[in-house]
Amino acid sequence: MHLDEEAGKASILGGLSASGWHTCAMFMRMLCDAFLLDSTSQGAPGVDYVKWKRPVFAGDVLTGRLTVLSKRLSRSKPNLGFVKWHSELFNQKGESVFEFENSCMFLTREAAG
Repeated sequence: MHLDEEAGKASILGGLSASGWHTCAMFMRMLCDAFLLDSTSQGAPGVDYVKWKRPVFAGDVLTGRLTVLSKRLSRSKPNLGFVKWHSELFNQKGESVFEFENSCMFLTREAAG
């Protein structure tokens, strides 16, 4: 259903669709292009959750929204901060297709100098 158009049509999804992990990869590319590559990101300690809410079909146009939920300084490394965010991707119909929540580590302004 992810690589063969006929198999996609015959699947419960009804068409050629991206895998959930491909959707994650597209999200990550959008996140990196939007700001992450030009930031002081030091990676992430993990993912709180990911939800694939609707299939992403061939030809869909995706847009995203990221909302910062919280921020805090590291207790053990004062030059490091944690930012927790909630992200969503939407298709061209405005339907939410993907939801993701995690924290990311960034150098503080003082550490980035």
